[in-house]
Amino acid sequence: QVLGYTPDFVSAAMAPYIKDIHRKGVRVISNAGGINPLACAAALQEVAKKADVDLKIAVVAGDDLMSEKENLKGAGITDLESGKQFPESIHSMNVYLGARPISRALDLGADIVVTGRCVDSGIVLGPLIHSFGWNRDEFDLLAAGSLAGHLIECGAQCTGGIFTDWHTVPDWHNIGFPIVECSSEGDFILSKPPDTGGLISFGTVAEQLVYELGNPQRYLLPDVTCDFSEVSITEIPG
Repeated sequence: QVLGYTPDFVSAAMAPYIKDIHRKGVRVISNAGGINPLACAAALQEVAKKADVDLKIAVVAGDDLMSEKENLKGAGITDLESGKQFPESIHSMNVYLGARPISRALDLGADIVVTGRCVDSGIVLGPLIHSFGWNRDEFDLLAAGSLAGHLIECGAQCTGGIFTDWHTVPDWHNIGFPIVECSSEGDFILSKPPDTGGLISFGTVAEQLVYELGNPQRYLLPDVTCDFSEVSITEIPG
């Protein structure tokens, strides 16, 4: 059976904790919907029903562009980097969604938001726009929120998972996932849960900052083009 979404998001990340998530009012945003976000949401709905909890689940769709294939081909679209012509054979074609549909779903009262293809940092920027009411033209704030998302988007990478000095990272077997606490002004504190392994330092965070960036002065995202060249990182003693 081809599911098209990430099943362990439903079975491992959500199902065991669904009652706590509901009781504590935790709101969850995930791009685990993959190429089938509606099926992912249906599976989550089933989990909620079995646990007898009422959760509003929103789905962000619109990333699938296969219906536009002929239009795009006819428009003479070429590869951004190589200049190659539109390929003859295509099996899937998805556009990166941004943060706005996520913030909109939260504004409308969603407890869980499941997206299809979505830029990873948008998973964090969406709730920040919802919480702080950042406008479309407040580019510095949108860039700051995108940076927060970019630093934690790969899980334990920023807590030592890809650190060059890997031998200085303690307790790999219990490496902690990152937590980011953001202010309405755009600055944020990055930490990890107490009593977990891994390492948060200037180096671990800086290496994740430049991960998959391309030009750090022109990081292209759906919501904002970021200039990260003057980002400052300060270590706060634990």
